[in-house]
Amino acid sequence: MRWGTYFAVLSAVLSVGLALGVSMPLVSLRLEGWGYGAFAIGVMAAMPAIGVLFGAGLSSRLAAWRGTAALMRLCLWAGALSVGLLALLPSYPVWLVLRLLIGSVLTIVFILGESWINQLVVERWRGRLVALYGSSYALSQLAGPLLLGALGTANDYGFWTGAGLLLLSPLLMLGRQGAPRTQAAHVSLADLAGFCRGLPVIAWAIALFAAFEALILTLLPVYCVSQGYSTSVALYMVSVVVVGDAVLQLPIGALADRMSRRTLFGACAGMLLISSLGVPLLISTPLIWPLWVLFGASAGGLFTLSLVMIGERYRDDALVRANAHVAQLWGVGCLIGPLAAGAGSQWVSGHALPLFMAAGALGLVVLARRRDPLEVQHSPL
Repeated sequence: MRWGTYFAVLSAVLSVGLALGVSMPLVSLRLEGWGYGAFAIGVMAAMPAIGVLFGAGLSSRLAAWRGTAALMRLCLWAGALSVGLLALLPSYPVWLVLRLLIGSVLTIVFILGESWINQLVVERWRGRLVALYGSSYALSQLAGPLLLGALGTANDYGFWTGAGLLLLSPLLMLGRQGAPRTQAAHVSLADLAGFCRGLPVIAWAIALFAAFEALILTLLPVYCVSQGYSTSVALYMVSVVVVGDAVLQLPIGALADRMSRRTLFGACAGMLLISSLGVPLLISTPLIWPLWVLFGASAGGLFTLSLVMIGERYRDDALVRANAHVAQLWGVGCLIGPLAAGAGSQWVSGHALPLFMAAGALGLVVLARRRDPLEVQHSPL
């Protein structure tokens, strides 16, 4: 196994997590300061999701044309330019376009990076090494809000820090080998439907975790502020959620190499349901802090296990296209989650965010009881 390449690809993807972690909450807090409501902030949070759908559809074709490593470098540099322009052009309509572009180019980085990592790892270490990727990515997002809290939200340092990370990270990809071979094929929504029919539980889990990721980085700070916490405490709460996601992924990955993945998957879904329902009840008590940890860990476990299951099934172009479907589902989750939770928070209930996650977790629990998430049913990729 090429350990140097594994850690180089891992580091490049982590730079994206840190850049998004330091810039996405700043966008939401800046919009709130401008007087925009929860729905307008939700629309802004959903824009990268539309970009995800564009990027996912083109990833395999562009990788065959430019090569995996070269395409990752180009997309990272394009992301750096887009994040930098957020600081230079403080306008809601312009930010909508820039967030769309950010979603498109960084989606390709995730698709190729996750495919490359899943291709490299050996089967007996798959759960642990994929979990290390998930844990490290979560930690990079954790560092983002913490760094933003240190830099402050009254200036644009968060944007410039994110742009700098994306500008430098492509250098890590120079000279690396072992990337998946791809074909010049377009990944369509019809192909996605086949993937969902073949692996419905995995598809639901990925979309739900995508909604979770979008919500904690965009609307969770606003939700915590609306419950009476200061901006700095709200950012710390976001960080605690990500801590739960990050710290417990390695134990979950180790368990995935040793026990029934169906049982582990069901346990994560059940814990997400319980913790989501507990948030409105405990938000004003000290018990909310350990609950945030369980909230993040259970959601992150679902995504880690989904990647493990995909990696054991596919290779090369089929693996890239499977991860393109992951990105498409990510786009769906990121689009529906902020829009639904933002609208619900403004017009239905101030606790719409955790209740939305509870509803999604309940659907996953029901679906997992009907279908075996480990059943190998190859979709027509």
